[in-house]
Amino acid sequence: MEFITELWLPIILSAVFIFIVSSIMHMALPFHKNDMGKMDGEDGVLESMRANGVKPGAYMFPCPANMKDCGSPEMVEKRKQGPVGFLTVVSADSFNMGKSLMQWFIFILIACFVIAYASWHSLGGPAEYITVFRITGAIGVLAFALGVMNDSIWRGQAWSVTFKFMIDGVVYALVAAGTFGWLWPSLADNLPVIPGG
Repeated sequence: MEFITELWLPIILSAVFIFIVSSIMHMALPFHKNDMGKMDGEDGVLESMRANGVKPGAYMFPCPANMKDCGSPEMVEKRKQGPVGFLTVVSADSFNMGKSLMQWFIFILIACFVIAYASWHSLGGPAEYITVFRITGAIGVLAFALGVMNDSIWRGQAWSVTFKFMIDGVVYALVAAGTFGWLWPSLADNLPVIPGG
């Protein structure tokens, strides 16, 4: 666990810097302004959901009873008629920005901890800035950018939205890489002192 002793400061500062950058990207810039839109006939859909007692959860529609039912003529016809999609319903009291921001910061902190762990064991200790930047940046891309592709692959999210979140993730990875490179123990700091040299 030597890496924690050596890297606790870049772990925490990376998380703080990424949190600040993500807040600016999502609240001050128009980059994500059109990621989600309002459904036509929203009031009627919501009334129907209330009337049918739809509870919080993840839904697929039309939803087959089992794998065999996926190819049944009835299910094929339902899909042809549409609409087809996925729906996530949350409870009214769970939409809490403070709670979500806290969870997001904890996620960033865990990701930075993993970046530190993997990088420390890859580099074996002190290293030069550019080497640290490359390794931590690559691991950061894995942590922040590539996982969001699942939303388009399995959940039908528009690829244009997913690519925007991937760009966010690359920016976060670069912020982490710059912070780790800046504060990583340097080889020059760990060279032996030669008496009289």
